[in-house]
Amino acid sequence: MSFVAAVAFATILAVVAGLVLSGASAFAHDVYGQIIKKGKATEKQQVVAARLASVSVAALSIVLALFAQNMNVAFLVALAFCVAASANLPVIVYTIYWKRFNTAGAISAMLSGLLSALILVAISPNVIKPDGSAFITGDPLIDLTNPAIISVPIGFLGGVIGTLLSNKRDDAKYAEVKVRANTGYKEAK
Repeated sequence: MSFVAAVAFATILAVVAGLVLSGASAFAHDVYGQIIKKGKATEKQQVVAARLASVSVAALSIVLALFAQNMNVAFLVALAFCVAASANLPVIVYTIYWKRFNTAGAISAMLSGLLSALILVAISPNVIKPDGSAFITGDPLIDLTNPAIISVPIGFLGGVIGTLLSNKRDDAKYAEVKVRANTGYKEAK
């Protein structure tokens, strides 16, 4: 029994450490290095930014966990998959299978899928319950506990609308993505 508990604890610790590191490295490289410093950040500056981001992510996680300590948060796993599928699945499918799909379509697919998933989750029984066992006491506006059945198609629709409203089309880029998706080969530049 203690071995199983130790494995579970080690797994949870590894997942938490991985999430903190990935969040910190994304902030240090993408936000700090590319947006704030415009690609001119030194490695030392990025390491400092990553350390500060690690502490910030950990502190924010602890504060959020304190607010939800008496709640059953198992639904968050399903909701995370809902949000991820709504924002990412349309872009992945269209990138691989639709020649006309472009950057405007990808951005509109991600934004429409993400925003619809977040809004639908916010008005669902996961957040609003009459008995007070959720974050807000009251009647939910929709009855779906996992709104992916609505938000994923909205993401696909957003991708179509964004692509059709944009006139940009790059057949060479589609061919490159198709080769990379099927073989994993990336041409050296």
